Amino acid sequence: MGVRTVAIARGREKEKLATELGAIAYIDGQADEPAASLQRMGGAKVILATAASADSMGPLIIGLAPRGRLIAVGASPQPVQVDPTQLIFGARSVEGSLTGTAIDIEDTLAFSVLEKIRPMIETAPLEHAEEAYARMMQGKPRFRMVLVTGQ
Repeated sequence: MGVRTVAIARGREKEKLATELGAIAYIDGQADEPAASLQRMGGAKVILATAASADSMGPLIIGLAPRGRLIAVGASPQPVQVDPTQLIFGARSVEGSLTGTAIDIEDTLAFSVLEKIRPMIETAPLEHAEEAYARMMQGKPRFRMVLVTGQ
């Protein structure tokens, strides 16, 4: 889609998947300071904050390039701590998005078809719905859990 993606997570276990999915770089938030790493790369135009952790979002603002945007899509009951000088002197902004607009979703699906992108899912037979639901509630599936009927 014309962007260079950098993935940020805690620990190295997600690095391989992030690069397989197209990230040009991976920042381990346990081993390095993510905002400083982003600044060494020239600053991020957009940070899409998917983690449901307000504590992880605020410190990322300084990793934005001038006029950069932090877009929160992960929800947290705690407020995001923002230093107003980081917003003012960098003309940075903090935004939130629930799911995107209908046209965003349409564009995403069209891009997926164009690039032959398939979803990453875990399947379970309908007869095992109870076990699949329990796995989902324990956070065990890596991606989406999908119930399938007779093959």
